[in-house]
Amino acid sequence: KHYMAGGKPGDFPDFTSGPDGIPHPVPFNLYDPFKFSKNMSEEKKASRLRAEINNGRLAQLGILGFLSEQCAPGSVPFLSGVVQPYDGEPMAPFVTNYMGQAFGSN
Repeated sequence: KHYMAGGKPGDFPDFTSGPDGIPHPVPFNLYDPFKFSKNMSEEKKASRLRAEINNGRLAQLGILGFLSEQCAPGSVPFLSGVVQPYDGEPMAPFVTNYMGQAFGSN
């Protein structure tokens, strides 16, 4: 269940849950494949979930920083001279769909 519909943020279904499970070529789950957290306290699990969510947010900010510096050189002073300028269309992968047609066209 999606977290916006009342589900738990950061919770992924197990590949083995449900009546038949989810068919998957890898026998491990995405989070905690070796079941290290089964004896962990709820407080520690909540703390690690919060850290994982914050790490994801920081990664998104980092990617946007690199993209900003490539498109507008000097916009991120820490990355000046580190990242090569890019004068193409950074959103090109999102301009067309997999059939090569523009989004919204028939």
